[in-house]
Amino acid sequence: MRYNQLGRTGLFVSELCLGTMTFGGNDGIWQHIGDLQQADAERLIGRALDAGINFIDTADVYANGLAEQMTGQALKNLKVSRDSVVVATKVFGQTGDSVNARGASRFHIMDGIKASLKRMQLDHIDLYQIHGFDPATPIEETVRALDTLVQHGHVRYVGVSNWAAWQIVKALGIAERLGCARFESLQAYYTVAGRDLERELVPMLKSEGLGLMVWSPLAGGLLSGKYTREQHGEQDSRRNKFDFPPVDRTRAYTCVDAMRVMANARSVSVAQIALAWLLHQRAVTTVIVGAKKIEQLDDNIAATKVELTAEELAQLDELSKLPAEYPGWMLERQGEYRRGQLAGTRQAGR
Repeated sequence: MRYNQLGRTGLFVSELCLGTMTFGGNDGIWQHIGDLQQADAERLIGRALDAGINFIDTADVYANGLAEQMTGQALKNLKVSRDSVVVATKVFGQTGDSVNARGASRFHIMDGIKASLKRMQLDHIDLYQIHGFDPATPIEETVRALDTLVQHGHVRYVGVSNWAAWQIVKALGIAERLGCARFESLQAYYTVAGRDLERELVPMLKSEGLGLMVWSPLAGGLLSGKYTREQHGEQDSRRNKFDFPPVDRTRAYTCVDAMRVMANARSVSVAQIALAWLLHQRAVTTVIVGAKKIEQLDDNIAATKVELTAEELAQLDELSKLPAEYPGWMLERQGEYRRGQLAGTRQAGR
């Protein structure tokens, strides 16, 4: 297991992060994603920690708070030393019937952190993330509220999930102007079959020094190898009950076909190849893996040992590349000469 620096911080997190969306079940979409109970959660967390995973991600809305509760209880029951694990959670989604029990307002953030700490039986959260963009709350209000939590010691670092590049950069500018804690990470969807964030978000992350946490690295199971053009998985599979995230299936199945050849050559699963592709991407800090069974988690962990060749990476890049869009193709065209100058300068410096 490798450990990567989270953004510009001095914090190091494992290249795989254990996601807890399968914990608890409950009503609505959560029953389709997973309904693991306490003993199951403890087995998964224990196995993850034994494999060297030091990073756990949850959210206050997962199973209506049950996932946080079960995560905290598991850490307590397993007698996990607090300084040996990095715990991340999120705030934004609806957590009550009140009109203000949602969003990224100071009101909801302050209520949210107290509830999350209580559910997880912790005195602080290592990474507290805004789960989505709130069009009703000024970004400055959100930034100031998060900084208050950092100053009070309830939170060590702050991050964001599912924001656009311009929104994140605006928040970073506000934080710098006010001397507030800045976002250190982005949690976003990214797979070999869904590379949209490479247009704006990846260049922004590189420019501003944010870490990238990848959610749904198997596209909701679509890249697990269970699905093909002819076979759409088992009838009770998660994808057939909860078709998310949206994926260009033609592109996805083309990638699966190529990854199956690579997997068979190594006697590993297609899922391991899909995860290994992500682990080979420089922008990625950690890949969040969720599981319902120990066998699934073990398979995911084994992906850290899969090395893809330059030829295989090039093949997958060609099969999954994004169609050219403006202004990307114009930036590529107009910047070609200057990039050449930079490359020449670097070579001369060697």
